[in-house]
Amino acid sequence: MVKKLKINDVIELLKDADVEALEGVTFEGDIELEIEETTGIDSLFAYTLGEETAKIGLYLLNLARSIGYPVDQIARIQAQPPTPSAPKLSKLIESKFTVGTIDEWKTPIEEVTLGATSSDGGTRGHTITLGGERALPYYFDAPMPNRNYVTIDVFDMPISMAKTVKSNYEDVMEDAGEWAKKVVNEFDADMVTIHLISTDPLIKDTPAVEASKTVEEVLQAVDVPIVIGGSGNPAKDPEVLERAAEVAEGERCLIASANLNMDYERIAAAANKYGHVVLAWTQLEINAQKELNRKLMKQCGVDRDRIVVDPTTAALGYGLDYAYTNMERIRLAGLIGDEELNFPMSSGTTNAWGAREAWMVSSPLKEDSDWGPREYRGPIWEIVTGLTLALGGNDLFMMMHPGAVKVLKEITQTLFGSIKTDETNLSNWVAEVLA
Repeated sequence: MVKKLKINDVIELLKDADVEALEGVTFEGDIELEIEETTGIDSLFAYTLGEETAKIGLYLLNLARSIGYPVDQIARIQAQPPTPSAPKLSKLIESKFTVGTIDEWKTPIEEVTLGATSSDGGTRGHTITLGGERALPYYFDAPMPNRNYVTIDVFDMPISMAKTVKSNYEDVMEDAGEWAKKVVNEFDADMVTIHLISTDPLIKDTPAVEASKTVEEVLQAVDVPIVIGGSGNPAKDPEVLERAAEVAEGERCLIASANLNMDYERIAAAANKYGHVVLAWTQLEINAQKELNRKLMKQCGVDRDRIVVDPTTAALGYGLDYAYTNMERIRLAGLIGDEELNFPMSSGTTNAWGAREAWMVSSPLKEDSDWGPREYRGPIWEIVTGLTLALGGNDLFMMMHPGAVKVLKEITQTLFGSIKTDETNLSNWVAEVLA
Protein backbone atom coordinates (compact mmCIF):
# COMPACT_ATOMS: atom_id res chain seq x y z
CA MET A 1 0.00 0.00 0.00
CA VAL A 2 1.30 3.39 -1.02
CA LYS A 3 0.45 6.34 1.09
CA LYS A 4 1.08 9.88 -0.06
CA LEU A 5 2.34 12.31 2.53
CA LYS A 6 2.98 15.97 2.36
CA ILE A 7 6.23 17.41 3.69
CA ASN A 8 4.36 18.95 6.61
CA ASP A 9 2.88 15.55 7.45
CA VAL A 10 6.37 14.00 7.56
CA ILE A 11 7.65 16.75 9.85
CA GLU A 12 4.72 16.29 12.27
CA LEU A 13 5.23 12.50 12.39
CA LEU A 14 8.89 12.91 13.22
CA LYS A 15 8.09 15.38 15.98
CA ASP A 16 5.43 13.12 17.53
CA ALA A 17 7.77 10.10 17.46
CA ASP A 18 10.59 12.11 19.03
CA VAL A 19 13.01 10.89 16.34
CA GLU A 20 16.61 12.10 16.73
CA ALA A 21 18.06 10.65 13.51
CA LEU A 22 17.10 8.46 10.56
CA GLU A 23 19.25 5.69 9.12
CA GLY A 24 18.60 3.79 5.89
CA VAL A 25 15.51 5.86 5.15
CA THR A 26 14.91 7.13 1.62
CA PHE A 27 12.29 9.69 0.74
CA GLU A 28 10.90 9.20 -2.74
CA GLY A 29 8.23 11.13 -4.53
CA ASP A 30 7.41 14.01 -6.78
CA ILE A 31 7.15 17.65 -5.91
CA GLU A 32 3.92 19.16 -7.16
CA LEU A 33 3.44 22.88 -7.49
CA GLU A 34 -0.03 24.30 -7.16
CA ILE A 35 0.01 27.67 -8.89
CA GLU A 36 -3.18 29.55 -9.36
CA GLU A 37 -3.94 30.50 -12.95
CA THR A 38 -2.50 33.92 -13.66
CA THR A 39 -3.07 36.38 -16.39
CA GLY A 40 -1.27 39.51 -17.38
CA ILE A 41 2.38 40.26 -17.75
CA ASP A 42 5.18 37.66 -17.50
CA SER A 43 6.65 39.32 -14.40
CA LEU A 44 3.53 38.38 -12.41
CA PHE A 45 3.92 34.73 -13.37
CA ALA A 46 7.60 34.84 -12.45
CA TYR A 47 6.74 36.30 -9.04
CA THR A 48 4.15 33.59 -8.37
CA LEU A 49 6.54 30.81 -9.39
CA GLY A 50 9.27 32.29 -7.21
CA GLU A 51 6.96 32.44 -4.23
CA GLU A 52 5.98 28.78 -4.53
CA THR A 53 9.60 27.70 -5.01
CA ALA A 54 10.61 29.61 -1.86
CA LYS A 55 7.91 27.80 0.11
CA ILE A 56 9.27 24.44 -1.04
CA GLY A 57 12.71 25.52 0.08
CA LEU A 58 11.43 26.39 3.54
CA TYR A 59 9.64 23.05 3.84
CA LEU A 60 12.80 21.18 2.92
CA LEU A 61 14.87 23.19 5.41
CA ASN A 62 12.41 22.36 8.17
CA LEU A 63 12.53 18.68 7.25
CA ALA A 64 16.36 18.69 7.29
CA ARG A 65 16.33 20.47 10.68
CA SER A 66 13.83 17.95 12.06
CA ILE A 67 16.03 14.98 11.28
CA GLY A 68 19.10 16.54 12.86
CA TYR A 69 20.92 18.18 9.98
CA PRO A 70 22.78 21.33 11.20
CA VAL A 71 20.89 23.68 8.89
CA ASP A 72 21.33 26.80 11.02
CA GLN A 73 25.10 26.32 11.32
CA ILE A 74 25.51 25.93 7.54
CA ALA A 75 23.28 28.92 6.91
CA ARG A 76 25.48 31.12 9.19
CA ILE A 77 28.61 30.09 7.29
CA GLN A 78 27.04 30.87 3.93
CA ALA A 79 25.64 34.14 5.22
CA GLN A 80 29.09 35.50 5.99
CA PRO A 81 30.00 38.47 3.81
CA PRO A 82 32.00 37.52 0.71
CA THR A 83 35.69 38.25 0.46
CA PRO A 84 36.18 41.77 -0.92
CA SER A 85 36.89 41.69 -4.67
CA ALA A 86 39.89 43.33 -6.23
CA PRO A 87 39.53 47.08 -6.75
CA LYS A 88 38.18 48.16 -10.14
CA LEU A 89 40.62 49.67 -12.66
CA SER A 90 40.01 53.39 -12.70
CA LYS A 91 42.24 54.22 -15.69
CA LEU A 92 44.84 52.73 -17.99
CA ILE A 93 48.52 53.09 -17.29
CA GLU A 94 49.57 56.35 -18.86
CA SER A 95 51.79 55.94 -21.89
CA LYS A 96 52.89 58.46 -24.49
CA PHE A 97 52.32 57.58 -28.14
CA THR A 98 55.36 58.45 -30.20
CA VAL A 99 56.25 57.90 -33.84
CA GLY A 100 59.48 56.18 -34.69
CA THR A 101 61.65 56.69 -37.73
CA ILE A 102 63.25 54.18 -40.06
CA ASP A 103 66.98 54.85 -39.94
CA GLU A 104 67.54 53.20 -43.32
CA TRP A 105 65.25 55.66 -45.11
CA LYS A 106 67.85 58.29 -45.91
CA THR A 107 67.21 59.07 -49.59
CA PRO A 108 64.23 61.15 -50.74
CA ILE A 109 62.30 60.18 -53.85
CA GLU A 110 63.15 62.43 -56.80
CA GLU A 111 60.76 65.32 -57.35
CA VAL A 112 59.44 65.61 -60.91
CA THR A 113 57.37 68.54 -62.14
CA LEU A 114 54.85 68.13 -64.95
CA GLY A 115 53.48 71.05 -66.95
CA ALA A 116 54.96 74.48 -67.63
CA THR A 117 53.30 77.84 -66.99
CA SER A 118 53.95 81.01 -68.96
CA SER A 119 56.83 81.86 -66.64
CA ASP A 120 58.40 78.51 -67.60
CA GLY A 121 57.84 78.99 -71.31
CA GLY A 122 54.60 76.97 -71.51
CA THR A 123 50.86 77.62 -71.51
CA ARG A 124 49.63 75.50 -68.60
CA GLY A 125 47.59 77.14 -65.88
CA HIS A 126 49.55 75.35 -63.17
CA THR A 127 52.14 72.65 -62.66
CA ILE A 128 52.06 69.36 -60.76
CA THR A 129 54.93 67.96 -58.74
CA LEU A 130 55.27 64.27 -58.02
CA GLY A 131 57.57 62.52 -55.56
CA GLY A 132 59.70 64.01 -52.82
CA GLU A 133 58.66 61.42 -50.22
CA ARG A 134 61.03 60.37 -47.46
CA ALA A 135 58.91 57.45 -46.26
CA LEU A 136 56.13 55.19 -47.39
CA PRO A 137 52.93 57.14 -48.07
CA TYR A 138 50.97 58.68 -45.19
CA TYR A 139 53.56 57.72 -42.55
CA PHE A 140 53.78 60.06 -39.54
CA ASP A 141 57.54 60.26 -39.40
CA ALA A 142 57.97 61.88 -42.81
CA PRO A 143 55.00 63.85 -44.18
CA MET A 144 54.41 63.66 -47.93
CA PRO A 145 55.48 66.94 -49.57
CA ASN A 146 53.22 66.34 -52.60
CA ARG A 147 49.84 64.63 -52.82
CA ASN A 148 48.71 61.95 -55.25
CA TYR A 149 47.25 63.09 -58.59
CA VAL A 150 44.81 61.65 -61.12
CA THR A 151 44.94 61.90 -64.91
CA ILE A 152 41.85 60.78 -66.84
CA ASP A 153 42.16 58.94 -70.14
CA VAL A 154 41.04 60.57 -73.39
CA PHE A 155 41.33 58.89 -76.82
CA ASP A 156 41.76 60.23 -80.34
CA MET A 157 38.86 58.07 -81.58
CA PRO A 158 35.82 56.32 -80.11
CA ILE A 159 36.81 53.02 -78.56
CA SER A 160 35.06 50.01 -77.09
CA MET A 161 34.73 50.34 -73.33
CA ALA A 162 32.58 49.14 -70.47
CA LYS A 163 29.04 50.50 -70.64
CA THR A 164 29.38 51.98 -67.16
CA VAL A 165 32.33 54.08 -68.35
CA LYS A 166 31.10 54.83 -71.85
CA SER A 167 27.85 56.36 -70.60
CA ASN A 168 29.87 59.27 -69.20
CA TYR A 169 31.61 60.10 -72.48
CA GLU A 170 29.22 59.22 -75.32
CA ASP A 171 28.58 62.88 -76.13
CA VAL A 172 32.29 63.76 -76.58
CA MET A 173 33.98 60.63 -77.93
CA GLU A 174 34.20 62.03 -81.46
CA ASP A 175 36.19 65.09 -80.33
CA ALA A 176 39.32 64.68 -78.20
CA GLY A 177 39.36 68.37 -77.29
CA GLU A 178 35.80 68.31 -75.96
CA TRP A 179 36.53 65.04 -74.21
CA ALA A 180 39.48 66.66 -72.45
CA LYS A 181 37.35 69.65 -71.42
CA LYS A 182 34.73 67.38 -69.90
CA VAL A 183 37.13 65.37 -67.75
CA VAL A 184 38.69 68.57 -66.41
CA ASN A 185 35.61 70.76 -65.97
CA GLU A 186 33.08 68.12 -64.88
CA PHE A 187 35.15 65.28 -63.44
CA ASP A 188 37.95 67.23 -61.73
CA ALA A 189 40.89 65.59 -63.51
CA ASP A 190 44.26 66.92 -62.35
CA MET A 191 45.73 66.02 -65.74
CA VAL A 192 44.61 64.63 -69.10
CA THR A 193 46.13 61.62 -70.87
CA ILE A 194 45.64 61.68 -74.64
CA HIS A 195 46.04 58.22 -76.14
CA LEU A 196 46.84 58.29 -79.87
CA ILE A 197 45.55 54.77 -80.45
CA SER A 198 44.37 55.44 -84.01
CA THR A 199 48.03 55.41 -85.06
CA ASP A 200 48.23 51.65 -84.58
CA PRO A 201 48.76 50.01 -87.99
CA LEU A 202 46.16 47.42 -87.03
CA ILE A 203 43.52 50.07 -86.26
CA LYS A 204 43.65 53.16 -88.51
CA ASP A 205 47.36 53.64 -89.02
CA THR A 206 46.91 57.40 -88.62
CA PRO A 207 50.10 59.20 -89.68
CA ALA A 208 52.17 60.70 -86.87
CA VAL A 209 51.80 64.21 -88.33
CA GLU A 210 48.02 63.96 -88.29
CA ALA A 211 47.95 62.46 -84.81
CA SER A 212 50.05 65.34 -83.50
CA LYS A 213 47.22 67.73 -84.43
CA THR A 214 45.07 65.99 -81.82
CA VAL A 215 47.74 66.77 -79.23
CA GLU A 216 47.56 70.44 -80.24
CA GLU A 217 43.76 70.40 -79.88
CA VAL A 218 43.96 68.99 -76.37
CA LEU A 219 46.61 71.53 -75.34
CA GLN A 220 44.34 74.33 -76.55
CA ALA A 221 41.22 72.86 -74.94
CA VAL A 222 42.59 72.59 -71.37
CA ASP A 223 45.36 74.24 -69.40
CA VAL A 224 46.26 71.33 -67.12
CA PRO A 225 49.47 69.30 -67.64
CA ILE A 226 49.02 66.44 -70.09
CA VAL A 227 50.31 62.95 -70.70
CA ILE A 228 50.89 61.91 -74.32
CA GLY A 229 50.53 58.21 -75.05
CA GLY A 230 50.88 56.26 -78.29
CA SER A 231 49.04 53.12 -79.34
CA GLY A 232 51.41 50.63 -77.74
CA ASN A 233 52.77 49.52 -81.10
CA PRO A 234 56.56 49.25 -80.61
CA ALA A 235 57.31 49.94 -84.25
CA LYS A 236 55.05 53.00 -84.66
CA ASP A 237 55.17 54.65 -81.23
CA PRO A 238 58.70 56.14 -81.42
CA GLU A 239 57.73 58.12 -84.53
CA VAL A 240 54.34 59.14 -83.10
CA LEU A 241 55.72 60.23 -79.73
CA GLU A 242 58.61 62.05 -81.37
CA ARG A 243 56.24 64.14 -83.47
CA ALA A 244 53.87 64.72 -80.54
CA ALA A 245 56.76 65.91 -78.37
CA GLU A 246 57.66 68.41 -81.05
CA VAL A 247 54.22 70.06 -81.30
CA ALA A 248 54.02 70.21 -77.48
CA GLU A 249 57.47 71.78 -77.12
CA GLY A 250 58.00 73.61 -73.85
CA GLU A 251 54.85 72.22 -72.15
CA ARG A 252 56.77 69.66 -70.07
CA CYS A 253 54.40 66.80 -70.90
CA LEU A 254 54.80 63.23 -69.71
CA ILE A 255 55.69 61.13 -72.77
CA ALA A 256 54.24 57.64 -72.39
CA SER A 257 56.19 55.65 -72.78
CA ALA A 258 59.72 54.38 -73.22
CA ASN A 259 60.35 50.70 -72.68
CA LEU A 260 63.00 48.10 -73.42
CA ASN A 261 60.98 46.55 -76.26
CA MET A 262 61.08 49.63 -78.49
CA ASP A 263 63.46 52.37 -79.58
CA TYR A 264 63.55 54.07 -76.18
CA GLU A 265 66.60 56.10 -77.24
CA ARG A 266 64.56 57.89 -79.90
CA ILE A 267 61.78 58.69 -77.42
CA ALA A 268 64.28 59.89 -74.80
CA ALA A 269 66.02 62.09 -77.37
CA ALA A 270 62.70 63.72 -78.32
CA ALA A 271 61.84 64.34 -74.65
CA ASN A 272 65.24 65.96 -74.07
CA LYS A 273 65.06 68.08 -77.21
CA TYR A 274 61.57 69.45 -76.62
CA GLY A 275 61.60 69.71 -72.84
CA HIS A 276 59.43 66.82 -71.64
CA VAL A 277 59.41 64.06 -69.00
CA VAL A 278 59.79 60.37 -69.88
CA LEU A 279 57.52 57.64 -68.51
CA ALA A 280 59.71 54.54 -68.09
CA TRP A 281 57.44 51.52 -68.43
CA THR A 282 58.33 47.94 -67.52
CA GLN A 283 56.26 44.82 -66.88
CA LEU A 284 56.24 43.89 -63.20
CA GLU A 285 59.97 43.25 -63.02
CA ILE A 286 62.09 45.31 -60.68
CA ASN A 287 65.40 44.45 -62.35
CA ALA A 288 64.05 45.47 -65.75
CA GLN A 289 62.97 48.76 -64.19
CA LYS A 290 66.47 49.34 -62.88
CA GLU A 291 67.96 48.53 -66.27
CA LEU A 292 65.66 50.89 -68.18
CA ASN A 293 66.14 53.74 -65.72
CA ARG A 294 69.89 53.28 -65.85
CA LYS A 295 69.91 53.36 -69.66
CA LEU A 296 67.71 56.45 -69.79
CA MET A 297 70.06 58.32 -67.45
CA LYS A 298 73.49 57.11 -68.56
CA GLN A 299 72.93 56.14 -72.18
CA CYS A 300 70.31 58.68 -73.20
CA GLY A 301 71.24 61.56 -70.90
CA VAL A 302 67.76 62.05 -69.39
CA ASP A 303 67.97 64.13 -66.22
CA ARG A 304 66.78 62.56 -62.99
CA ASP A 305 64.01 65.14 -62.59
CA ARG A 306 62.56 64.07 -65.95
CA ILE A 307 61.84 60.41 -65.20
CA VAL A 308 58.62 58.86 -63.86
CA VAL A 309 58.37 55.06 -63.66
CA ASP A 310 55.44 52.81 -64.47
CA PRO A 311 56.08 49.26 -63.16
CA THR A 312 52.72 48.06 -64.62
CA THR A 313 49.41 47.72 -62.83
CA ALA A 314 47.70 44.37 -62.45
CA ALA A 315 44.07 44.66 -61.41
CA LEU A 316 42.32 43.30 -58.35
CA GLY A 317 42.02 39.55 -58.73
CA TYR A 318 44.52 39.48 -61.61
CA GLY A 319 47.83 40.00 -59.85
CA LEU A 320 47.18 43.14 -57.80
CA ASP A 321 49.11 41.63 -54.89
CA TYR A 322 52.16 41.23 -57.10
CA ALA A 323 51.81 44.75 -58.55
CA TYR A 324 51.56 46.16 -55.03
CA THR A 325 54.60 44.19 -53.83
CA ASN A 326 56.60 45.30 -56.85
CA MET A 327 55.79 48.98 -56.29
CA GLU A 328 56.46 48.75 -52.58
CA ARG A 329 59.84 47.10 -53.21
CA ILE A 330 60.74 49.84 -55.69
CA ARG A 331 59.77 52.54 -53.21
CA LEU A 332 61.63 50.94 -50.31
CA ALA A 333 64.72 50.44 -52.45
CA GLY A 334 64.62 54.08 -53.45
CA LEU A 335 64.25 55.27 -49.85
CA ILE A 336 67.28 53.31 -48.70
CA GLY A 337 69.44 54.75 -51.45
CA ASP A 338 68.98 52.92 -54.77
CA GLU A 339 69.36 55.83 -57.18
CA GLU A 340 68.11 53.73 -60.08
CA LEU A 341 64.73 53.32 -58.40
CA ASN A 342 64.03 56.44 -56.32
CA PHE A 343 61.60 58.03 -58.79
CA PRO A 344 57.89 58.86 -58.56
CA MET A 345 55.57 56.14 -59.86
CA SER A 346 52.56 56.09 -62.16
CA SER A 347 49.82 53.45 -62.32
CA GLY A 348 47.67 52.49 -65.28
CA THR A 349 44.75 52.05 -62.90
CA THR A 350 42.37 51.72 -65.85
CA ASN A 351 43.72 48.18 -66.24
CA ALA A 352 41.12 47.34 -63.58
CA TRP A 353 38.52 47.44 -66.37
CA GLY A 354 40.22 44.46 -67.98
CA ALA A 355 38.97 42.29 -65.14
CA ARG A 356 35.82 40.46 -66.19
CA GLU A 357 34.27 41.13 -62.78
CA ALA A 358 34.41 44.86 -63.55
CA TRP A 359 32.32 44.83 -66.73
CA MET A 360 30.48 41.52 -67.22
CA VAL A 361 26.78 41.37 -66.38
CA SER A 362 27.24 38.19 -64.35
CA SER A 363 29.54 35.26 -63.87
CA PRO A 364 29.87 32.86 -66.82
CA LEU A 365 29.77 30.00 -64.30
CA LYS A 366 26.23 28.83 -63.59
CA GLU A 367 27.09 27.65 -60.08
CA ASP A 368 28.68 31.01 -59.17
CA SER A 369 27.00 33.41 -56.75
CA ASP A 370 25.39 36.67 -57.83
CA TRP A 371 28.00 39.32 -58.60
CA GLY A 372 25.69 42.25 -58.00
CA PRO A 373 25.11 45.25 -60.31
CA ARG A 374 28.08 46.00 -62.56
CA GLU A 375 27.33 49.73 -62.32
CA TYR A 376 28.89 49.51 -58.85
CA ARG A 377 31.32 46.63 -59.38
CA GLY A 378 33.38 48.36 -62.10
CA PRO A 379 34.07 51.61 -60.24
CA ILE A 380 34.80 49.67 -57.05
CA TRP A 381 37.31 47.53 -58.97
CA GLU A 382 39.08 50.69 -60.15
CA ILE A 383 38.96 52.33 -56.71
CA VAL A 384 40.36 49.30 -54.88
CA THR A 385 43.11 48.85 -57.46
CA GLY A 386 44.15 52.49 -57.18
CA LEU A 387 43.92 52.76 -53.42
CA THR A 388 45.95 49.59 -52.92
CA LEU A 389 48.77 50.93 -55.07
CA ALA A 390 48.56 54.31 -53.34
CA LEU A 391 49.55 52.52 -50.14
CA GLY A 392 52.49 50.99 -51.99
CA GLY A 393 53.86 54.40 -52.97
CA ASN A 394 52.14 55.28 -56.24
CA ASP A 395 52.01 59.01 -57.08
CA LEU A 396 49.98 59.31 -60.30
CA PHE A 397 46.84 57.38 -61.31
CA MET A 398 45.61 57.01 -64.90
CA MET A 399 41.87 56.43 -64.54
CA MET A 400 38.58 56.40 -66.47
CA HIS A 401 35.40 56.29 -64.38
CA PRO A 402 34.52 59.72 -62.86
CA GLY A 403 32.96 58.15 -59.77
CA ALA A 404 36.09 56.12 -59.10
CA VAL A 405 38.19 59.26 -59.59
CA LYS A 406 36.12 61.18 -57.05
CA VAL A 407 36.31 58.48 -54.38
CA LEU A 408 40.03 57.81 -54.83
CA LYS A 409 40.88 61.52 -54.70
CA GLU A 410 38.81 62.03 -51.56
CA ILE A 411 40.45 59.12 -49.74
CA THR A 412 44.03 59.92 -50.74
CA GLN A 413 43.67 63.65 -50.10
CA THR A 414 42.11 62.99 -46.71
CA LEU A 415 45.06 60.75 -45.81
CA PHE A 416 47.42 63.37 -47.18
CA GLY A 417 45.76 66.12 -45.15
CA SER A 418 44.52 68.49 -47.86
CA ILE A 419 40.94 67.52 -46.99
CA LYS A 420 40.46 68.41 -43.34
CA THR A 421 38.61 66.18 -40.90
CA ASP A 422 37.98 66.38 -37.15
CA GLU A 423 41.19 66.33 -35.15
CA THR A 424 42.12 62.99 -33.62
CA ASN A 425 44.35 62.94 -30.53
CA LEU A 426 46.79 60.19 -31.45
CA SER A 427 48.70 60.65 -28.19
CA ASN A 428 45.77 58.91 -26.50
CA TRP A 429 45.07 56.44 -29.29
CA VAL A 430 44.14 53.53 -26.98
CA ALA A 431 41.13 55.35 -25.52
CA GLU A 432 40.31 57.50 -28.56
CA VAL A 433 36.79 57.11 -29.92
CA LEU A 434 36.60 57.50 -33.68
CA ALA A 435 33.30 58.40 -35.33
